[in-house]
Amino acid sequence: MSQNPPVAFITGATSGFGRACAHRFAEAGWALVLTGRRQDRLETIKRQLENQVPVHIATLDVRERDSVANVVEELPAAFKAVKVLVNNAGLAMGAGPAQEADLDDWQTVIDTNITGLVNVTRMLLPTLIDVGRGAAIINISSTAALWPYPGSHVYGASKAFVNQFSYNLRCDLKGTGVRVTDIAPGMSETEFTLVRMKGDQNAHDKLYGGVEPIQPEDVAEQVFLAATLPPHLNINRLELMPVCQSWGGLTVNRD
Repeated sequence: MSQNPPVAFITGATSGFGRACAHRFAEAGWALVLTGRRQDRLETIKRQLENQVPVHIATLDVRERDSVANVVEELPAAFKAVKVLVNNAGLAMGAGPAQEADLDDWQTVIDTNITGLVNVTRMLLPTLIDVGRGAAIINISSTAALWPYPGSHVYGASKAFVNQFSYNLRCDLKGTGVRVTDIAPGMSETEFTLVRMKGDQNAHDKLYGGVEPIQPEDVAEQVFLAATLPPHLNINRLELMPVCQSWGGLTVNRD
């Protein structure tokens, strides 16, 4: 008797890393639960992949706890045994100094990158623990979690939370068989900068001009690797940078 395919639950699946992860897991025959705020994009990706694997989509704002609970509780039977959670939904808003930042923007970043990730993780923990050995939580962090830069302020701090939350989850989940990995990409060519700069295409083009940044498929490959290692192995943290990116060193302000 054939077994049901393993299930991956991916947040922020409508673009960038999330969409690339959906395609990568589909290539390997996984069933997919894809969530995001843009229903039209979810329907598009479902049409692209449903001939390959079972796909369930759910419009979801991860900031809304009750909505997250409803999506998890209402998963169809074939999608309930989530084996891998990819916490990808996240964003940055604004790139100016902290003293010029819009407090509403800061709150949006905190609510999405921290509260949203916590909401989804907590709602799926019982399922992941029930699946046990081989299950995995893959959190998408950032090099900004450890390497500060001007204008990162709340964004970098939110990703530092993701990093520490991942480590502490590992401690709490000892003995359950559930792995936890923090994947921290550097400069990546997605819609990230367009969202951050509120649709400013020039800012996007300037950032990626003349460089070879990380592509979403590069990150998806590492997510898939972490999720499909032999069940006795765990990647705690994986930091990725394009070769063209490195550290700028400490700065000194002189009078």
